[in-house]
Amino acid sequence: MSASPITDLLDDPESQVESGRQKIDWARQHMPICTTLETEFADTEPFAGQRIGMAMHVEAKTAVLVETLAAGGAEITITGCNPLSTHDDVSAALDAQENITSVARRGVDEDEYYDALEAVIAAEPTITVDDGADLVFRINEQHPELIDDIIGGCEETTTGVNRLRAMDEDGELDYPVFAVNDTPMKRLFDNVHGTGESSLANIAMTTNLSFAGKTVVVAGYGDCGRGLAKKAAGQNAHVIVTEVDPRRALEAHMEGYEVCSMREAAPRGDVFITATGNRDVITEDHFERMQDGAVLANAGHFDIEVNLDDLSALADSITEVRDGVRAYELPDGRRLNVLAEGRLVNLAGPLSLGHPVEVMDQSFGVQAVCVRELVGAAQTGLPDRLLGAIRDRFGGGSGHSAVANHSYQPGLHPVPDVLDREVARIKLDAEDIAIDDMSDKQEEYANSWRHGT
Repeated sequence: MSASPITDLLDDPESQVESGRQKIDWARQHMPICTTLETEFADTEPFAGQRIGMAMHVEAKTAVLVETLAAGGAEITITGCNPLSTHDDVSAALDAQENITSVARRGVDEDEYYDALEAVIAAEPTITVDDGADLVFRINEQHPELIDDIIGGCEETTTGVNRLRAMDEDGELDYPVFAVNDTPMKRLFDNVHGTGESSLANIAMTTNLSFAGKTVVVAGYGDCGRGLAKKAAGQNAHVIVTEVDPRRALEAHMEGYEVCSMREAAPRGDVFITATGNRDVITEDHFERMQDGAVLANAGHFDIEVNLDDLSALADSITEVRDGVRAYELPDGRRLNVLAEGRLVNLAGPLSLGHPVEVMDQSFGVQAVCVRELVGAAQTGLPDRLLGAIRDRFGGGSGHSAVANHSYQPGLHPVPDVLDREVARIKLDAEDIAIDDMSDKQEEYANSWRHGT
């Protein structure tokens, strides 16, 4: 069964559209990178004739990205990448626009989730923009007939990039995809500051509890875990880090955090936050050792990090004790509190708004220039106005892409550094921040292997 556009499903679509529009307009005021690119795209129309399929967290900041791409002439179909992260009013505001169809809806079950993905695929996208790689995976596995017409894609998050890297290594990724998550303008800000700030803020709002004086256990010390640990320590919590990678564990130790196994941390933690991207990080063995009232939250992508099957099997009862909080009461009377049904806590909770607007402006700016790069690398005979805009931004050259004369083969690709730096420059200009330029001698020295002591 195909999913319907959200405006066909709402009781009062006009009111929802107005509410969503207000949210989008507020976000837009604080997203100078996307608005700068939107102006460029509206002038050059680089995406005319392109169909962009998207599976993202459909909320206000994502909507600004969608409208930025639509301004460039694209037809866009979008759905959610998590059953609980869609804001229905924002989805409705997108769907009300002429060249955008949104089938994203909050609270869908598993069948409805995949029906919505199929609705995006039915639009026969020429470009995909994904968060978690469900869309890419489904096209590769179930709709290979569409791949010849797909220019490429972009992947937003760590979990999705890990999946795509595994697909690529197995020779199963059949069109080029940019690993947006791995580029510095995304990873160093979105993952560290975005995940850290938004996860802790949403845990605090959902529970109305303080971090000060509590022991916070952070599972995983990648970029997201690093941000969580830093922000929790900044709110006067004692932070314990658990890891499986010896180098990351040592890094956490050298940063001043206590490091131990999850089994050792289990009886000591007041709040547990997983950020590993892997399954079964907290399981029956850990639940049995936790103290009464412990709070469990997941800041990874999928709802597999905290094993809720194990916890349900242990519990005598499960009660919704607060909006977004389920208490699992164990036979001995201890209660373990799970937030957002074990899903992404900064987006799936009842009060969740996701990462701060300014942070997502950077990530979505990278997404936007990557889509432009894919189209520019694939097309020939581009309009003179678009070629002129590219040359003005990157200098001379006959190539249509930022990387002159470059084309992208199937597989996972790093974001070209020139694109990442472009986004950083737009942000600096918006903040009226000046930086130095290297002299000719410095450029020559930096790029030569001949200079010694």
